[in-house]
Amino acid sequence: MKLADVIAVLESAYPPKTAEKWDAVGLVCGDPRDEVTRVLVCVDPTSSTVDDAVERGAQLVLAHHPLLLKGVNGVPADDPKGALVHRLIRNGAALYCAHTNADSALPGVSDALAKAIGLTVTGPLEPAEPDGTGLGRIGQLAEPEPLRAFAQRVADALPATVQGVRAAGDPEGLVRRVAVCGGAGDSFLDAVKRAGVDAYVTADLRHHPASEHIESGGPALVDVAHWASEWPWCEQAAEILRAAFGGRVDVLVSTRRTDPWTVGATSTAVGGLA
Repeated sequence: MKLADVIAVLESAYPPKTAEKWDAVGLVCGDPRDEVTRVLVCVDPTSSTVDDAVERGAQLVLAHHPLLLKGVNGVPADDPKGALVHRLIRNGAALYCAHTNADSALPGVSDALAKAIGLTVTGPLEPAEPDGTGLGRIGQLAEPEPLRAFAQRVADALPATVQGVRAAGDPEGLVRRVAVCGGAGDSFLDAVKRAGVDAYVTADLRHHPASEHIESGGPALVDVAHWASEWPWCEQAAEILRAAFGGRVDVLVSTRRTDPWTVGATSTAVGGLA
């Protein structure tokens, strides 16, 4: 298959026109006329995932996060991001990014997160007109369970990170109807309150918005690492390509952990605050 054929499938699943105006999606480097026999899917285009692609002989890296989100005047090889572009080109590999267009797709990033947790999706958290897809998802568990158990369910469903999973709310409060948003989702806290859910799973929650949300009677919060929340999308995107090409293209998911945090610690002091 040609790179152009793979791009056509990706842009059908994740239309570039649905990306946010500030976003940078699409082909970063590579010749659409080149042949592709192997694709590596990842969340972050980092030195680790580029190494993974080169070692596994992939001709295309499909990443969720953009490499060049902010405008640049060049990609010199002595610049960290420029070095990745040069390494990809030297090894005959292209880079394609699907970001907020993959967030709003149906299925998209939040569908993959909901599926990993075991939710049956019933609709978007924030509908978009006129197609009604939108960002985030609302879903239901088969049976209600305490927040304590639900937080463990989320931790068991996602790859381990130093941060782990933390929750805010009554540990014994029952959770059944759940909102999710892969990636940073505190901008949807008001929508979550309106949605009538028992809990909200997302990433990158900050102290003040989370505290104010809980103090005002909002549903429980479950905060996970950004990378972990979006990693389930990799398998979703891989399956879309596998289905389109029927085995003619080998599609792999990178298992390199690109969460930036590497050390975690908890207090060993005796006693503490109430």
